[in-house]
Amino acid sequence: MNEKAISAVATSIRSLSMDAIQKANSGHPGLPLGAAELASVLYGEILKHNPANSKWVDRDRFVLSAGHGSMLLYSILHLSGYKVTMDDIKSFRQVGSVCCGHPEYGITDGVECTGGPLGQGVSMAVGMAIAEQMLAAKFNTKKHEIVNHYTYSLVGEGCLQEGVASEACSLAGNLKLGKLIVFYDENRISIDGSTDITFTDDIKARYESYGWQVLSGSMYDVSGIAKLVDKAKKCADKPSLIMLQSVIGKSAPKEGTADVHGAPLGADGVKAAKEKLGLPVDKDFYVLPEAYDYFAEKRVEWAKAESDWNKEFEAWAIENPELKKEWDAFYSDSATGDVPDVEYKPGDSCATRDASGKALNVIAARYGNLVGGSADLMGPNKTAFKSCDNGTFSALNRKGRTIEYGIREFAMSAVCAGISLHGGLRPFCATFLVFADYLRPSLRVVSLMKQPVIYVFTHDSIYVGEDGPTHQPIETLTSLRAIPGVQVIRPGDPEESMEAWKIAYASKDHPVCMAFTRQALAVYQKDDADWKNTMKCGAYIVKKGSDNPDITILASGSEVNMALAAAGLVSEKTIRVVSVPDVKTFAGQDKAKRDSIIGNAKRIVCTEAGISMEWLQFTDKENCFCIDRFGESGPANKVAEHLGFTSEKLAELLRK
Repeated sequence: MNEKAISAVATSIRSLSMDAIQKANSGHPGLPLGAAELASVLYGEILKHNPANSKWVDRDRFVLSAGHGSMLLYSILHLSGYKVTMDDIKSFRQVGSVCCGHPEYGITDGVECTGGPLGQGVSMAVGMAIAEQMLAAKFNTKKHEIVNHYTYSLVGEGCLQEGVASEACSLAGNLKLGKLIVFYDENRISIDGSTDITFTDDIKARYESYGWQVLSGSMYDVSGIAKLVDKAKKCADKPSLIMLQSVIGKSAPKEGTADVHGAPLGADGVKAAKEKLGLPVDKDFYVLPEAYDYFAEKRVEWAKAESDWNKEFEAWAIENPELKKEWDAFYSDSATGDVPDVEYKPGDSCATRDASGKALNVIAARYGNLVGGSADLMGPNKTAFKSCDNGTFSALNRKGRTIEYGIREFAMSAVCAGISLHGGLRPFCATFLVFADYLRPSLRVVSLMKQPVIYVFTHDSIYVGEDGPTHQPIETLTSLRAIPGVQVIRPGDPEESMEAWKIAYASKDHPVCMAFTRQALAVYQKDDADWKNTMKCGAYIVKKGSDNPDITILASGSEVNMALAAAGLVSEKTIRVVSVPDVKTFAGQDKAKRDSIIGNAKRIVCTEAGISMEWLQFTDKENCFCIDRFGESGPANKVAEHLGFTSEKLAELLRK
């Protein structure tokens, strides 16, 4: 190890970071200055990667969970040869820059996930480690290991205070993810001062109780860090937490204090830090030549490593043609099996959660890369794999497609994000709709990253019944639709449920949430003969009525059947019933398309077992037959009667 060169890299990271933050007059110098040695030795000596190809399938992954320290990442990406230029560095935190305030996936070469909301990064790293193990078990042979890499993450005290990190790390220990290595920047400082104010946990004991190996060292002992990583790698049945004592804002005048956490050092502070580091004070964005020279030599080594892997992969492909076909299918979301859709006929009846379970197994049999599970609700969510299952993913069974998340909704979603980001697998997760609130912050990040994670939400309305208002989602559907990029589908019958799953899997660039009922719903006759295609625009005609109906009812989910029943009670008016399983997609259609489905109606009535807010774009408040209050505890039908949410009451509104 060339420790002199690594020291030059660390000094250059500090130089670039403090100047970029000072120029932007915004940012967090504390972590880049305090953890520069770790980034230097990690990218120079430890990571299996090739900056010339940041998407090399078998690369090691690094996740900066403490995303506010983004200049640490941008600096090392630039120095090591990723597509981050000096001009990019100089435009830190500016509109259009690839050096965003916090790391953003898909914008910056070499950034593995969007970071910023503390705790989520390391949780996504858990997902990446799971994906690596799943794919290794699926595709490696005795002769060829084509999937063999590690996942690394850097966390700070803030990350480990967040509940999502605890959820995910507990799961990682339970799963014995030995190829997950997390560095803990132990500087004992947060925004408000010493972490002793709020955070005196025994981190070593906590993580050991999770089933982790815990190691300790200094952030500034680069050979020691490398030795700790080697020790971590030798522990195959435990993830490793490497606790590195550090000084926040090292070399700055106020190093070791909260003052250097989240504000520029100021001109005088930058000058003083440069003098201490031996940097020219009259030059901004200065990089020591030794740093560039070091990585120039490394690039030859990295290119050879990828070339050797390519040769290994080619040999594996020739010897295992059927596995190679599956590999290509896994990475392109192509079918690996030919299984027909579940079919129903009008009058058939079942809960759409049951229909979802059947559809899930069709999709799973059709696409071998579908993996996932539930937050301890596999039975109620109907998310169990049947004939196509390889069991539950565990330390003893890496081939399992079912992931038992436990009651960890937030981590569940973040782990799915990591699995999706890794590539090769399509993840889904499941819980009750009302508990979407527990995972919403991750869903938002998933959408920001344009990841096609599938969310299965059951028990979608007041018809949960006896569990009462705590378990009866009212505002949840609208709140999910409010997240940009999130597609929400609420099927109205078992047939629509099959189509919903097909739409969800077909997504390539956004998450899809599906909401299913606990109660049975009848399959209805559909006047639109091409409804399966029409449904893709968010809505279609179930009962035409006429071209110029007196009323068009727009309904989602279980309320389509309610609307049909209510229309049958109002014979004096011509009524069209439209199923709107995807309100947001339908609203996004051009006016001509919407009008062709709604018809030339004199009046539009909307109904959904949730708040009316989303439906006010189609009609006025008086014509919204919705539920703008919390529910009640009791048998489902009695709750509906109590709330006046019945077909009879809807019919009264239609007669007005």
